[in-house]
Amino acid sequence: MVIRTERIDLGALLKLAHVCATGGEAKQLIRSGRVAVNGEVEHRRGRQVRPGDVVDAAGAMLTVERAR
Repeated sequence: MVIRTERIDLGALLKLAHVCATGGEAKQLIRSGRVAVNGEVEHRRGRQVRPGDVVDAAGAMLTVERAR
């Protein structure tokens, strides 16, 4: 997943990557314990994700990259 900023909220990343259609859906997925950042389960949708981070969202693997 390519982002144009130095960081992005986890919930926004899940919407940008089309893993979730809405912020509410992202919130539910994160709270369910089905989202991990760099191998650690994450329960905060406001968690700042940066380039180089790997997100596993219910089996959808996303590697965050910065736009060049």
